[in-house]
Amino acid sequence: MTVLALASLALSGVTAQAKKEKQPKHKKNQDLSANPLANVKSKQPDKELFDKAMIAMKKGRYDVARLDLQTMLNTYPDSEFRMRAKLAVGDSWFKEGGTAALTQAEAEYKDFITFFPQAPEAAEAQMKVGDIYYQQMEKPDRDFNNAENAEREYRNMINMFPDSKLIPRAKQKLRDVQEVLAERETGIGIYYEGKENYVAAIARLQTVVDTYPLYSKSDQAWLAIGDAYAGQAHLVQVAPGMKGDVRERLHTMFEDKAAAAYAKVITRYPMAPHVEDARDRLVAMNRPVPEPSDAAVAESDAEQKSQRPLRFTDNILGVIKHGPTVVQSAHVGEPSLDDPKRTIAPDVSKAETTMMNEAVNAGKPAEPAAVAPTGPNEPPRSDQPSTAPLQMSAPAGGTGVGVSIVNGPNGDASATPAADSGSGAPAAGTGNASPLVKSVGPTDNSLPAVDKPADAPDQVNDIRAGTGQTQTAATEKQKKSKANLDEESSSKKKKKKGLGKLKPF
Repeated sequence: MTVLALASLALSGVTAQAKKEKQPKHKKNQDLSANPLANVKSKQPDKELFDKAMIAMKKGRYDVARLDLQTMLNTYPDSEFRMRAKLAVGDSWFKEGGTAALTQAEAEYKDFITFFPQAPEAAEAQMKVGDIYYQQMEKPDRDFNNAENAEREYRNMINMFPDSKLIPRAKQKLRDVQEVLAERETGIGIYYEGKENYVAAIARLQTVVDTYPLYSKSDQAWLAIGDAYAGQAHLVQVAPGMKGDVRERLHTMFEDKAAAAYAKVITRYPMAPHVEDARDRLVAMNRPVPEPSDAAVAESDAEQKSQRPLRFTDNILGVIKHGPTVVQSAHVGEPSLDDPKRTIAPDVSKAETTMMNEAVNAGKPAEPAAVAPTGPNEPPRSDQPSTAPLQMSAPAGGTGVGVSIVNGPNGDASATPAADSGSGAPAAGTGNASPLVKSVGPTDNSLPAVDKPADAPDQVNDIRAGTGQTQTAATEKQKKSKANLDEESSSKKKKKKGLGKLKPF
């Protein structure tokens, strides 16, 4: 049986070989030409390089993968795989990790978006740019630059590619990033409030509630804003040197702002944990407690249910790991896509200064408005200055000082009064009407003559001509008067005469 079986098998093999040899040649050619670019078992060279690079990337050999991809891009610039190869170069840097590698990956992704802006993979590249900064985020009390960059990149991705399939993931990443930024601002604001720096605290907390409405602790931020205004109201109440009525008005203004902040907790976040605290504060201030709408209750309930509570493992991992813990961020609602609206402390100070001025000036009469001056064609008024120009001109035929008449009796604005020279002639250009303003100045049209200085006196010489320098002794004796020794004072003792001799002194 065994020998017969072997014989039959050998016979069948010979028969198959003979049939194969009898097969026509055109069938063999059809099998070989199944791939028009190469033989049956060969592949396209650009595809071969791309597959080789992908295999190297899976094995963690990122430098080899980049070398193969760059070779393919340089050798086959028109390949159908060039788009995926360009994106894969960025992926190799991204998966390699490290600060330098991630920086290079960002540059590659930005180049891809520049060269292929309409490709579906452009949204993927922009998403990965945001992920680069997301991976490098620090905790809320550390450096926040990476968090701000991640927020910017995710916003760009949502705005640039609104129809992408990656939009839901990008929105959730944006909520996580905004949770970290809001936590940082809230911590700083509460710190300032503890130091009683209420202006700085309000500025920080107001930025949080205006920019990040989906923050998991927004109710706590609004409650802190109300407490800051209540603290300012208390400072006004104990401030020395303030009038009683001004104190009461300013105290009421700050309490109104505090009550508005407490009411916002109840109307916007009715299912939040700090709602009861806001109610108690309003009751203590004797202010009405508002009721939230059904829509606000449903929205707040959905936000609270989407937030995962912190567990023990989350706290432990938060201490160990490098990045922040974002498990409490909301998973519903639209994140803010606008630029942050920051409230700065000088703006808060200006608003409080305005409130103080209102409190001081309340009940006082309003200041009169500035009086507008009369125009040149309007009659002058005692309570308004006139803008009509005074034109100073000389009378006709002279150079004296005169005053021009604007809007004269005959409507001639250039009419000037005649000089008062006693002739009685009417002014030129005014008809027979007498001038409204008489000329001021000298009646004579001619200028007074210039005063001539007095002649210098003739020079008198002491020596007459022809007498020379000789003088007689008599002339000198006349000039010299004899001194009266009795009238002069002298230290020498004078001889006493007459009865003076009898005086001992």
